[in-house]
Amino acid sequence: MIDAKTNRVNEVGWLQFAALLGLFAVLAGAFGAHALKGHLSAQWFDVYQTAVSYQMYHALAMLGVLALGSRVDPLWRRRSLALFGIGTVLFSGSLYLLVLAGWRPLGVITPLGGLCLIAGWGCLVLAARRALRTPEILSGKDD
Repeated sequence: MIDAKTNRVNEVGWLQFAALLGLFAVLAGAFGAHALKGHLSAQWFDVYQTAVSYQMYHALAMLGVLALGSRVDPLWRRRSLALFGIGTVLFSGSLYLLVLAGWRPLGVITPLGGLCLIAGWGCLVLAARRALRTPEILSGKDD
């Protein structure tokens, strides 16, 4: 989702991806509330809800990063978006498969997704920090 010619974030691609993450989080939440609640133990239902929650949080986080536009460093912004996207797919996706398909070996992927999410937030911190030291970024001349 990076334009090879300009090395800039493909805004529309990331916007669509974030919107799809949000859409599927709502669908997954509704599916859990209406179809799974009586069929899963409380523990497994909580795991499922964690996947739904983190998916929505990071869909919204991606929208927030996109809304920042040129006010933060574009390199770290791109990295944040990519890590939020990858992390959400790995974290929430592995939890969905763990709960719905019983694929226990996928449990080792969940922490990798969590690390990507943490790294995405770290990249956002660096994007903001660099913007504070680079006035042309804050003025919007850099993007």
